[in-house]
Amino acid sequence: MPKPVHPDRRPAVVAGASSGIGAETAKALAAAGFPVALGARRVDKLEEVAEAIRTAGGEVFVHPLDVASTASVEKFSAAVTASLGEAEVVVCNAGLLAPGSVIDATTDQLAAEFDVNVIGAHRLIRAFGTPMVDRQRGDLVFVSSDTALRARPFMRGYSATKSGLEGLVEALQMELEGSGVRASVVRPGPTWSEMGSDWDAEAGAKVLNEWVKWGHARHPHFLKATAIADAIVTVVSAPRGVHISPVDVNPEAPVEKKS
Repeated sequence: MPKPVHPDRRPAVVAGASSGIGAETAKALAAAGFPVALGARRVDKLEEVAEAIRTAGGEVFVHPLDVASTASVEKFSAAVTASLGEAEVVVCNAGLLAPGSVIDATTDQLAAEFDVNVIGAHRLIRAFGTPMVDRQRGDLVFVSSDTALRARPFMRGYSATKSGLEGLVEALQMELEGSGVRASVVRPGPTWSEMGSDWDAEAGAKVLNEWVKWGHARHPHFLKATAIADAIVTVVSAPRGVHISPVDVNPEAPVEKKS
């Protein structure tokens, strides 16, 4: 029996592609030869990313996407299929993060975070994963966080959502075994991105000070979003029969100068 291989054309979807890790992942996938579909609420930002991809010679499609809406995800999925063909790769990167304590957060605020970070991922699984199982191939990649393993204070429900996401994916991996579809977790450490850039300066400073207090910030280096993008490209480019997950990507500490 011949060994299964990837098709020559592998359309890739990036949810949450308007900035940061999502935008860099879209560019990296396009540079690696994947036609890419970009989804997010900020379509103007998507168009900027798409223009950079087109200028570099890549194939790209842009469509509005709100992962907190089942109708939006279904419309996005149909539009991607009509434009690029069946998605072979889906990167679930859309996320919601806000500063604040668990006790001060309202139930509605926590519910909104879970709706985007966990249920939103499931909406994408439903829309794109079922056809993958029918074709017996495909990659579902979930951008998690190092906070899934060790919670950080004053990030409201973010750590809980990422722990929940990883629990969902772990079950999914077992359920997909033998299907030909791979579900992978990429777990970034501290990374420079727009997420958190809209925080109040005082709230942001409090969060960082608490990270230091509890030993979460051992050194000042943060990753560039391109590092996460490169890891995702490596995961989805692995030959069939090889499953890379989970992948932890962390910033290396500054090299100490020799005395």
